[in-house]
Amino acid sequence: MAEGQRRLVAVSNRVGPLNDEGKAGGLAVGLSDALRRRGGLWFGWSGETSDEGTFKEAQTQVQGEVSMTTIDMTEEELEGFYYGYANRSLWPLLHYRLDLAHFDRQSERAYRSVNQRFAARLAPLIEDEDLVWVHDYHFFFLGSELRQSGFKGKIGFFLHIPFCPPEIFTALPASHDLVRAMLAYDVVGFQTDTDRRNFVGFCLRELGGEKLEGHRVRVGDRVVRADTFPIGIDAPGFERFAVSPEASEHEEMLREIAGDRLQIVGVDRMDYSKGLVERFRGFERLLEDYPENRGKVQFLQVAPLSRSELDAYVELRRELEELAGHINGRFATLDWTPIQIMTRGFTRRALAGIYRAARVCLVTPLRDGMNLVAKEFVAAQDPDDPGVLVLSRFAGARAELPDALIVNPYSTDDVARALQRALTMPFDERDRRWRAMREAVFAGPSSNWCDAFLGALENSGVD
Repeated sequence: MAEGQRRLVAVSNRVGPLNDEGKAGGLAVGLSDALRRRGGLWFGWSGETSDEGTFKEAQTQVQGEVSMTTIDMTEEELEGFYYGYANRSLWPLLHYRLDLAHFDRQSERAYRSVNQRFAARLAPLIEDEDLVWVHDYHFFFLGSELRQSGFKGKIGFFLHIPFCPPEIFTALPASHDLVRAMLAYDVVGFQTDTDRRNFVGFCLRELGGEKLEGHRVRVGDRVVRADTFPIGIDAPGFERFAVSPEASEHEEMLREIAGDRLQIVGVDRMDYSKGLVERFRGFERLLEDYPENRGKVQFLQVAPLSRSELDAYVELRRELEELAGHINGRFATLDWTPIQIMTRGFTRRALAGIYRAARVCLVTPLRDGMNLVAKEFVAAQDPDDPGVLVLSRFAGARAELPDALIVNPYSTDDVARALQRALTMPFDERDRRWRAMREAVFAGPSSNWCDAFLGALENSGVD
């Protein structure tokens, strides 16, 4: 940590790893980069349950100048806080899926209790001079609980997923309590301007707030900066991944399997927000409406299992496997299988090779905070033969990557047309679009996201 620099204290549901070579998601990769550069404390759940739960002695690992401190939960806490309120209530709600959201008092109480317990365990580890940076929908109440414990330092919050419009968010029975709790933070960050406007709109319409200059909002005696900080990737690092031995092995393997067929890939957690069912139907429409692609293209969907304990995810897997079987049964020949779905994960180096082998990458979420797969695909491309990105208009990455082929993921015709255009796109257009996207991806690395947010937090309260 540089002399005179405040210590960074990061809080997230899961902690680590500090390296970025494994299967870590965007939040972990971004935070590990920030902590490796600055040093500090990373606090969160251990990933384990125990009888003592949040009362069990904390475990700390030290790597260089970073301390990673974790605590357990009980089975009951995990069920109510994580599987219940966070993922049955907040996740679908914030992704605009009221039809899948479940609200009950018991899980809400568990969520608030775990936020209170995490704050109680964190409070003795921090000083008012620290910068506390809380992450994602698991810990909306944590800042408020830290304030009640007497912490007077600066606390920021970043939401990695969307924030839905006030008309939807008010369906949450505790919506007013939750947003009032968010006002305990000094800076609240979002991936896109749409998410920021939705939050500010709730503060104004539901809580009687006032909009101020400098992306600030006042509610009662609290003034909070609500701003947009789009997260990026370590583009040079991922570009190096794409030419590593592990990446080259996977690239060659995929090219060998595909032969002279063009490869389409999708890489997503198995989640209903990712638009996988709609994507499969769009691919089926491609084979229906553009029969010249039959036998000439293959679609690989990598979809590691996610939250498989929840009924909605079990049903999604069943539907996807049935749909893939239907498409293959309808179009396959003895020497060609149109679609393949894999539910295991790959390392980031291996994924870089898979991206590099693909002519087309389908990134078509129904709603997404950012979606770093889009940026990783761009960074991984071979400059001599770049592929084409087909991107949902509802992904946060759309704002930075307008040179992708932008589609409405709900429209099978739109997806099919974009796929046909991508598969037949001449080299000059592919190259031009890719170079424009590459410039955007390299101009907005994860270090910029970190520095911008922490700079805003450092300066919060200064007119």
